[in-house]
Amino acid sequence: MEMINVKPLADRVLVKPAEVETKTAAGIIIPDTAKEKPVRGEVVAIGQGKKDEPMTVKVGDLVLYGKYSGTEISIEGEDYLIMRESDIYAVL
Repeated sequence: MEMINVKPLADRVLVKPAEVETKTAAGIIIPDTAKEKPVRGEVVAIGQGKKDEPMTVKVGDLVLYGKYSGTEISIEGEDYLIMRESDIYAVL
């Protein structure tokens, strides 16, 4: 795992989205217009949490999140999502 030079604030989490599927299990190529946004990824950085709510996810966790959760950002040419920990539904 690469080292990220970004420190999210409060209860925010930086997630590297999983790669988007380009083929179905049957081998059919999926065009860009039909690709689903990923809903899982790997936590690469976390904030300190809120005063009364410590963080429950940790760096390296694989997580599920809402399809439209977070804000897309690009760091050194790589795409990430930054979101509140409450936008994460589950740890895999």
